[in-house]
Amino acid sequence: MEALILGGGKAERLGDAAQGRPKPLVKIAGRPLAAYQVVRLAEAGVTRVIVACAQGSETLFESELAGLGPEIVAAGEPEPLGRGGGLRLAATHRRESGPVFALNGDELVGINLQDLLEAHRSRGAAATIVVSQVRSPFGVVDVGADDTIAGFREAPMLPQWVSSGVYVLDDECLARLPERGDHETMTFPELAAGGRLVAYRNTSFWLTVNTPKQLREAEQFVHEHPELATVPA
Repeated sequence: MEALILGGGKAERLGDAAQGRPKPLVKIAGRPLAAYQVVRLAEAGVTRVIVACAQGSETLFESELAGLGPEIVAAGEPEPLGRGGGLRLAATHRRESGPVFALNGDELVGINLQDLLEAHRSRGAAATIVVSQVRSPFGVVDVGADDTIAGFREAPMLPQWVSSGVYVLDDECLARLPERGDHETMTFPELAAGGRLVAYRNTSFWLTVNTPKQLREAEQFVHEHPELATVPA
């Protein structure tokens, strides 16, 4: 089993907290963010991980993510290709066909990847997207039809589901990825229109690391859950 990781993020919003490293290699509790992904992928039976990254950073990614089980192959982008283009480039380095895990390199999602793969196969879809619910950043006022206020809720969970940057992609989807651009605005809407795209609901944690505050929150979470860093025997 193989996996693709998008590693082209520049960590601009992290500022000095990134210490000049690509976002997937920013350290969390002493380990690169993407290393936690590789550990989880290894648990799911992945033996080869292909990372799409900026040209010139290939050796850095391969050394930083080595020793966790899977073979690490870095595919350098000669120019920014967008997330869809990065996935397409990484997929050209595959040695097998069939479903492949694909992940944004700057997020941690608390799902069972083996269960995700089984759910994807059972549906026979071209792609499966992991989706999560998020909390409102504001307090919510419940207003009735006659404008009577029924109550208040502080930062409630929103009913909508959002993409969490983890997917299983089959050959049909890989063939439709753009050479440049974003798969979620180009490929996925086409697949959805044809009934070829399904969701996998994540009810566990979802951590994104885009700001210094989110980095601190991720650090605290990993310290509280040391099992996330356990490398499979």
